[in-house]
Amino acid sequence: MSNFSNIINQNKPVLVDFFAEWCGPCKMMSPILKQVKDSLGDDVSIIKIDVDKNQSIAAKFQVRGVPTLVLFKNGNQLWRQSGVVQANDLVSLINSHK
Repeated sequence: MSNFSNIINQNKPVLVDFFAEWCGPCKMMSPILKQVKDSLGDDVSIIKIDVDKNQSIAAKFQVRGVPTLVLFKNGNQLWRQSGVVQANDLVSLINSHK
């Protein structure tokens, strides 16, 4: 948990993908997140949290469904959405919080 806190307390946007191995839509997010990373490079950190292996973090952020994407900066939650989000929408969102 302390590592997670360190990660989301960065001075740049951190996109967290709460996912599960068994979740079909979660698998669709992987290439989308790769596109976002390729577009933004070092302007964003993207981490994936497996809700089955990290139940305490998922509970802390009240993740009820997967995929759930949460954008943090300096430890603050800026945005959150469940379900698949398209790459261009994520790039625009992250750019607005750089």
